[in-house]
Amino acid sequence: MEPTTPQQKLKHELGLLDGTMLVAGSMIGSGIFIVSADIIRNVGSAGWLIAVWLITGFMTLTAAVSYGELSAMFPKAGGQYVYLKEAYNKLIAFLYGWSFFAVIQTGTIAAVGVAFSKFAAYLIPAVSEENVLFSVAVTKSFTFSLSAAQLVSIVIIILLTYINTRGVKGGKLIQTTFTLTKLLSLFGLIAFGFFALKSDVWNANWTNAWQMHSLSKDGSVSSYTLAAALGAIAASMVGSIFSSDAWNNVTFIAGEMKNPQRNIGLSLFLGTLIVTLIYVAANLMYTGVLPLHEIANAEKDRVAVAASNVIFGNIGTLVIAVMIMISTFGCNNGLILAGARVYYTMAKDGVFFKRTGTLNENAVPEFGLWIQCLVASVLCLSGRYGDLLDMISFVVVIFYVLTIIGIYILRVKRPEAERPYKAFGYPVLPAIYVIMGLAFCTLLIIYKPQYTWPGLIIVLIGIPIYYISQRNVKSDDTTYESAV
Repeated sequence: MEPTTPQQKLKHELGLLDGTMLVAGSMIGSGIFIVSADIIRNVGSAGWLIAVWLITGFMTLTAAVSYGELSAMFPKAGGQYVYLKEAYNKLIAFLYGWSFFAVIQTGTIAAVGVAFSKFAAYLIPAVSEENVLFSVAVTKSFTFSLSAAQLVSIVIIILLTYINTRGVKGGKLIQTTFTLTKLLSLFGLIAFGFFALKSDVWNANWTNAWQMHSLSKDGSVSSYTLAAALGAIAASMVGSIFSSDAWNNVTFIAGEMKNPQRNIGLSLFLGTLIVTLIYVAANLMYTGVLPLHEIANAEKDRVAVAASNVIFGNIGTLVIAVMIMISTFGCNNGLILAGARVYYTMAKDGVFFKRTGTLNENAVPEFGLWIQCLVASVLCLSGRYGDLLDMISFVVVIFYVLTIIGIYILRVKRPEAERPYKAFGYPVLPAIYVIMGLAFCTLLIIYKPQYTWPGLIIVLIGIPIYYISQRNVKSDDTTYESAV
């Protein structure tokens, strides 16, 4: 039997449906079922709850249709990393790739994995996060513990990583199947929710719907100044942006898309539009079946569980548990599949582990998949993924803003470049996104600095790492030239 040999090129095996399902499937994890509780505590009204989701949806759609131009110009693996490199330089691109590897993608994989385990505990109590399997005091102030939920989340991440090392077809099948299932499930939940709508609850929630105030868990209300209100909107959007993130994952797999110049842009638009409509509809449904104080005080912020119990009765908890398990399993598959393609492209540029730039016999970057799995698993064990995700939104939006500014830069630097698809609404819509993104980040710096400086530190750590990697590349080149 002849030994298998590594493949030299990625295979074009993904079509428009696959791309759209990757966008939608990567976006919908557990956030839509949970984060509305925190949003209501921040803004205190039904109108502003929906406004936060609409603002986030508008930003996401605007960014997605703007990315269409870049994806058509550079239809190859790596996506946003490639766009930043072409518009700016390798350092800026590396800082994105480093942040992506250190926390953005791996932290999201960890959080989604643990969300799967938490809701699996409704069906199998033994996998609960309260079931601590191992605990040891490392220092006087720190105790390392391993819960059943953490262990299950790591097993799920390892399983999906293994499936994706066997080729893109397996990952594609899981993604399309699970995303279609969760989309139909969400549509069903929303439809049943509107059938169960309580007119007295709806009327109470939508009376004075635009009076913003904080709503504490104890029921107390605090008014805002104008500046504080803007800060509350920014703080609320941390959850909605996290729930809407990962839409750009399809750009990372451009090297495996059929007709990427057309299908990447269409996938971005269709996927983000579908998810935005679902998110707004779901929150309207919440306000029709739950009083605002019940949304704000939902146990462990599980708003969808509370709503489902009203809609379906006692079985509602199990309905949502199964839905979230389906949702998070499919979401993590998309994150795992797409993420490794960024490391693959970085390695090709000489700024990441050299081995990551090789493909296995199934034409996938296996080493990149496994090191991503390792970091995500460590984050699961750390128990700090929640804190990491709070600062992800700031870093993610900064890089989105830089990427969209890159459209303007490339129009000047490369006016003659072929652009099969041009950014919709250029130059106005991309500019609106940039203004909104910068406003969001500025408000977080002012009012929620704990969400910003840790993320910036992670990004800045990448600067010395980049220059060390470049020195090593030059040393390798010198050694090679001397040998020749």
